[in-house]
Amino acid sequence: MDNKLNEIRRKIRFLRAEMLSAEDNIRKRVNRDEDCSEAAVHLMSMRVVMLGLISERNRLGGEERLLNVDERLKLDVRAVSRKPANGAPARFSVKAGPGPDPGLAPVRVKNTRPIKNPEPRSDSIGTEKARGRRER
Repeated sequence: MDNKLNEIRRKIRFLRAEMLSAEDNIRKRVNRDEDCSEAAVHLMSMRVVMLGLISERNRLGGEERLLNVDERLKLDVRAVSRKPANGAPARFSVKAGPGPDPGLAPVRVKNTRPIKNPEPRSDSIGTEKARGRRER
């Protein structure tokens, strides 16, 4: 029974990917003002097959309950906090490298100012700007 259930789940995953692709294709056709009736009928037939697979999965006892937002937030999904299984290599936490002392603040930050009289540039754009300044 587990093999049958896993096969149904695999078919559902594959069908979901096909349906997403078909929906994307329909959106592209609608954006180009093309006829998408055949693609829409094909998508509806895929939905009928999907409903049949889901009902078969649920009949075999493989119903997957969807969590609401509160239940999702309560789950601790961080892999770092989980203990490794027996025989599995332990994960090492990443240590922070040395950084600036939080108690020290920079004494002086040098401000950069634009040069008031820049030298003429060698490229054509820069020389045109430089000539305009000289003519004034």
